[in-house]
Amino acid sequence: MNRTELIIATAIVLFIAFLMGWFTHWLIHRFVRVGDADMSDLDTMAQQLHEAEEQRDQAVTYYQQRESEMTNQQTQTEAELNAAMEGLREARHEAEELRAYIERQSAE
Repeated sequence: MNRTELIIATAIVLFIAFLMGWFTHWLIHRFVRVGDADMSDLDTMAQQLHEAEEQRDQAVTYYQQRESEMTNQQTQTEAELNAAMEGLREARHEAEELRAYIERQSAE
């Protein structure tokens, strides 16, 4: 095989490979082609997805605000409870002192 025959054989092999690649590309795009109706469906789905994401973001924001409000309310309620418990503790202590005083007065 001389040089000219080698070049021609290589050219033929490369051309056949090109044709096979082109045919494969054409075949794949023929089966996977997206039509106009499919594009409108895709556009509709994309719009719906965008709206759903916006609604999700609004819901997340709402629940974060609500959680913040509930945390603040819980903190205030706990502070009020602690104050009430302290007042009750002082009232019990005062009642015990008054009972002891009354018992001392009764004993005399």
